Amino acid sequence: MFYSFIRGLVRFLVYLINGKPNFEGKENLPSGNYILVGPHRTWFDPLYFALAASPKKFSFMAKEELFKNPILRFILKHANAFPVNRKNPGPSVIKTPVKLLKKSDLSLIMFPSGTRHSQEMKGGVVLIAKMTGVPIVPAVYQGPLTLKTLFSRKKTTVRFGEPIYVDRKTKLTDETQATIINEMEQAFTKLDKAIDPNFHYIDPTTKK
Repeated sequence: MFYSFIRGLVRFLVYLINGKPNFEGKENLPSGNYILVGPHRTWFDPLYFALAASPKKFSFMAKEELFKNPILRFILKHANAFPVNRKNPGPSVIKTPVKLLKKSDLSLIMFPSGTRHSQEMKGGVVLIAKMTGVPIVPAVYQGPLTLKTLFSRKKTTVRFGEPIYVDRKTKLTDETQATIINEMEQAFTKLDKAIDPNFHYIDPTTKK
């Protein structure tokens, strides 16, 4: 109930501030649970991903520092978020999402790059996909990257790609993991080019 309320509120605010976004490739979304992955380009792209894949509901990782505030902790927990220590991630980083994907109707939003400004792909999503048997769905966000530009009502698009399946019987060697990660990276590039052939992401924090 709370998740649906928050999603409705976010949708209203997004449409009011930036206008109606474009959601493409929804036919690629599986009927069951899945892991929605994408390059992390701005702090609000997870909100757009969740809106674009609606009515599916999601869980997601959030840095544990956010849970220290009692009000924010209440909101995050009821929005299906779980805390993660990014500097010293423990077993719960894998165990919690695996449990949710197997025993609930919640899918998972995850950013393989780990942090918003990191380009290094992580293997956690591959391991979770193997352990649960759910597909990985690549997605990209193109649009405003800062709160200020969000008010400019610049066109915003989320596009979903075809699911990537990890066989649960596959031995997850470094080579196998690298192959799947490369497949995700190629999917992101393909999706970006499908939206805009001239697209090139520029981290707003690097602009002077």
